[in-house]
Amino acid sequence: KVVTQKPAILTEQKGTSVTMDCNIEKDENKYVSWYKQIPNAAPQYVLRYYHSHSSPNQYGDGFSSSRFTSKAPSNIDYQLIISNVDVTDSAVYYCKTWDNTTAEYVSQ
Repeated sequence: KVVTQKPAILTEQKGTSVTMDCNIEKDENKYVSWYKQIPNAAPQYVLRYYHSHSSPNQYGDGFSSSRFTSKAPSNIDYQLIISNVDVTDSAVYYCKTWDNTTAEYVSQ
């Protein structure tokens, strides 16, 4: 399974909204996890989006629906949306999902 994210670099002004895309190539598990990583720090779990759940977003500590959410335009395309962007949001964000074939998590 190949996970593809875009854009590679995203610059926005404070207070705006940003959207990051993640394509997981194959529809296997219907969920994607999003992580935030600041240089020289461990990744932080932001949220997991479950495609078929009535309440699809499950949040990590310190992240909430007031600013972070996710959508799935299709079974293989997922989005992380950050509203009211702040300087503290500056980081590398990546999505992760499960590959049934190799029985391991994959990310870009």
